[in-house]
Amino acid sequence: MSTATATDLVPPGCNFELSEEQRFIRDTARDFARREVDPIVEECDESQRYPIEVIRKAGELGFLGVIFPEQYGGAGLGYLEYVLVITELSKVDPSVGISIAAHNSLCSNHIYKFGNEAQRHRWLTPLASGEKIGAWSLTEPNAGSDAGGTQTRAEKVEGGWVLNGSKTFTTHGSVGDTCVVFAVTEKEARKGRNLSAFVLEKGMEGFRPGKKENKLGIRASDTAEVVMENCFVPDDHLLGERGDGFPQAMQVLDGGRISIAALGLGIALGALETARDYTKERQQFGRPIADFQAVQFALAEMATQAAAAEIMTFAAAAKMDAGEDIHLVASEAKLLAGEAAVFCSERGVQLHGGYGFIKDYRAEKFFRDSKICTIGEGTSEIQKLVIARRILS
Repeated sequence: MSTATATDLVPPGCNFELSEEQRFIRDTARDFARREVDPIVEECDESQRYPIEVIRKAGELGFLGVIFPEQYGGAGLGYLEYVLVITELSKVDPSVGISIAAHNSLCSNHIYKFGNEAQRHRWLTPLASGEKIGAWSLTEPNAGSDAGGTQTRAEKVEGGWVLNGSKTFTTHGSVGDTCVVFAVTEKEARKGRNLSAFVLEKGMEGFRPGKKENKLGIRASDTAEVVMENCFVPDDHLLGERGDGFPQAMQVLDGGRISIAALGLGIALGALETARDYTKERQQFGRPIADFQAVQFALAEMATQAAAAEIMTFAAAAKMDAGEDIHLVASEAKLLAGEAAVFCSERGVQLHGGYGFIKDYRAEKFFRDSKICTIGEGTSEIQKLVIARRILS
């Protein structure tokens, strides 16, 4: 792998110069990805094995709690640092990148944002310190983009709630220790005010993983159903107020979209670096194919897409760190970076020619992994709706 990294492609004057601490964090994540992740990429992808040993080591470095205060076991850093970590990991293996991202920005962040102090210390601390793995279950077979169509039910009983239903496409659904689950608690309320969020823990009676998905890409990242069958959940497992689940989810997803933007950026940069290195080595007609104008134009287009994604992703992270409204910019960054990942990885396969179609080279894996970036945390079409509604309001 080359030494090119985040900010290398950003045009001058974009105000994304890294501090000494940020460069150290970036370099730490890069070295970790090369040392611990790179040697097992093909094996984990082929077998769909969740690399728990790598995730545990990432926790020791603070990567599982990048954005949380030290008092809760976190690293006490911001979203700019978080983006650097996810980008560097995703340049080597997007499966690891998305696992670290989902753990931080979904489950852990939901508890941090909406849990009380007791809940934070009880559940966030072991998550942020890397002792436990987090999952976040919103999507259902009939409630994807329409999250308000959730059918999982929570019936109020003495001392708590009884949950029945199932969720799909849950990252860490079969390996997670702590899971935030959404269920309908207000039967008569309108969509958007009828959901509540609960913390469920591995081992609770009536709570179990379901089918593990056999995926196109990010195959080492665990994705599975979770099932609730008469699962009793105590009152102190409710996050925030009852009926506030949907607006909570929308806020959490804003941060999650920055995560997917960083994932997409990492894939775009990884695909670009892989293609650049290959075209400098591959000989045809007596010279490297990088000498040919058609190849140079393809690389130039990839670099431009990656640079644009980088600028937008950093801008979204900077706004988050400044405490500003990120609803619009997070969707813009996610849309742009997700599409850039698909574009760059497809071009990377093309530049590898026949070798781009076989597993001996990483180009085909970036191509498969990239597609989740236009689907997860809201499809590209949903991002366009979010953006259009905001600019027209």
